Amino acid sequence: MKADNFTLKKYFERINYNSEINSHISTVSEIMQCQLFSVPFENIDVQAGKIVSLVPEEIVEKILVRNRGGYCYEVNGLFAMALEELGVPYIFVAGRPMIYPVRRPKTHMAIVAEVDGEKWLIDLGFGSNSIRKPMRLDVLDVEVVQDGYLFMLGKTDESRYRLKAFVEDEWVEQYEFDLYPQEWIDFVPANHLNSTHPDTIFVKKLIVVLHNPTGKVVLMGDTLKTVSNGITTKQFVSPENRTSILATHFGLVAPE
Repeated sequence: MKADNFTLKKYFERINYNSEINSHISTVSEIMQCQLFSVPFENIDVQAGKIVSLVPEEIVEKILVRNRGGYCYEVNGLFAMALEELGVPYIFVAGRPMIYPVRRPKTHMAIVAEVDGEKWLIDLGFGSNSIRKPMRLDVLDVEVVQDGYLFMLGKTDESRYRLKAFVEDEWVEQYEFDLYPQEWIDFVPANHLNSTHPDTIFVKKLIVVLHNPTGKVVLMGDTLKTVSNGITTKQFVSPENRTSILATHFGLVAPE
């Protein structure tokens, strides 16, 4: 995944990364967290009636220049550009979201990278229940703690993996995927569906998520949820206050 206007320098400035630059898992994990803590997951463009651009240069311009965020294709695509520059081998994988009441197509995009001789699931784009660090694919059916959040990878058959998150005192399936490599162009139909179909959550309501070291802040429709050290608070957000909430809590300026 490459873009003519992407540089590690601009990327690291955007995500506030100031540590070593190498291809070890500790570094990849730290870079992943820096992006999660700096670049919001958001669907503002979809809510404005736009189809999200998958042109790599436009993703870079949106996130690194205009300080916006994005949903899975954008934020994971941006991270893939960094992996490319770091010399980390990776593939895109197609995930089937399991959070809907009916079976859905494989519209989610995640990354599987090979780092330090191991394969790792990397995903910065599954909203409020995104994993917060890479997860090893050979650690199965084991609770993995990441900043106080619990995740678990399992297999549904020989070829398919399934990610679960512990949400409100129960394990909730998030998505399943296999290791068949996907090309960037393969996600164009899924992106169009997520940008336009009235049944998708992205079309139905505004979603903005920004993770932080102690939890996360989530704007879902007209509700702002703050989670800090396991304590959750909620508040109603009126339409006239939405712009200030986006700026204050997420560092976002919504487009005109």
